Amino acid sequence: MRLKFVIPEYFHKFIDPLEPLFLHTQKLVTMFIVRDIFHLKFGHFREAKALFDEAKKKNMFMNLPGLRLLSDFTGPSYRLIMEENFPTLADFEKSLSSTMHAAEWQAWYEKFKPLVESSHREILKQVV
Repeated sequence: MRLKFVIPEYFHKFIDPLEPLFLHTQKLVTMFIVRDIFHLKFGHFREAKALFDEAKKKNMFMNLPGLRLLSDFTGPSYRLIMEENFPTLADFEKSLSSTMHAAEWQAWYEKFKPLVESSHREILKQVV
């Protein structure tokens, strides 16, 4: 006997019909999360945010899947965190080489650098 699941009409707007009903049957896809963390100079958050808005309007980050820009106002200085997702580290490397060599990106980065005290990068592997 085969069971049939009926989803009330109300829930259809919340559920993608192509998505499996049982999440535990989905295979985990390896994902790498890359965070570039910029410690901004005091009082320069608005300038830095405006530069990221400008870059977004110019589609300078279009090859960065799942790009998120996060802010944190705790700790010794302002932090601006650029977070991206990549299926493999090779995809991350390809993204770096295609983005950083563009003249438009290099000009943008020269405007961004004076706003930064320090920075570092975290590369995390999603395990669940």
